[in-house]
Amino acid sequence: MHEKESFSFEACEQTADWLLSHTRQRPRVAVICGSGLGLLADTLQSPEAFGYSEIPNFPSSTVAGHAGQLVFGELQGKPCVCMKGRFHMYEGHPLWKVTFPVRVFKLLGVETLLVTNAAGGLAENYSPGDIMVIRDHVNLPGLAGLNPLLGPNEERFGPRFPALSDAYDKELRARALEISEQLGYSAFVREGVYCMVGGPNFESVAEARMLRALGVDAVGMSTAPEVVVAKHCGLRVFGLSLITNTVVRDYDSKDSASHEAVLEASQARAAALQTLITELVGSIEP
Repeated sequence: MHEKESFSFEACEQTADWLLSHTRQRPRVAVICGSGLGLLADTLQSPEAFGYSEIPNFPSSTVAGHAGQLVFGELQGKPCVCMKGRFHMYEGHPLWKVTFPVRVFKLLGVETLLVTNAAGGLAENYSPGDIMVIRDHVNLPGLAGLNPLLGPNEERFGPRFPALSDAYDKELRARALEISEQLGYSAFVREGVYCMVGGPNFESVAEARMLRALGVDAVGMSTAPEVVVAKHCGLRVFGLSLITNTVVRDYDSKDSASHEAVLEASQARAAALQTLITELVGSIEP
């Protein structure tokens, strides 16, 4: 299919119709699982899984730690769909393709989008293993003109100029922090600002210092495009970053980031993150 056609409302509709005809599930919550965090999808009740390659118009993920499956099922009795692996700009996908699933979710009847990612910690009091509730984001590619909403606006999804001042739902953030306290997670759950960079390289020391000076608490290579499109579609959004490494901000440091270390850290705290999301989904009113 031609790229311009794949971007269309009709292409999203074709994909949504195919999925609705292949499953009896009617999800109201969608979860995008970040690097090493696909375990959540394995806990869904009555699961039905589709490989990305099976689904019409769907891109494919090429990153280690991203399984490439769309899994339907129930979480705490709530109908959900989980992306077990997301798409990234650094894989060479245009941003409309990275965010294509979000628009499909909207047409499936999804009302709330939960996004998770693995991120490097910039804030002085952040440590690997911490979980950050995303309060806001800095979308560096977006500020530089790489935005998934570029081009003609599709009014059937949303307005030409969507506001992002309330991108991350205040009520869901407050509820997540409350649930964290009840679970005894307060010692490692934070709330802060996430920044998306293009990647695929990890940041230089000068870049890391610049981001911290801008008020960024954690940095990663995803999430912002999906959130922009979700807000454009009128979805409620909640985001979590799992802090998997400390970003190097000292020229004398012997440390350096690696994707293998990110996946290892993801696995170490994945159960807690999974429990937090499960309880949060269970608290969402139908």
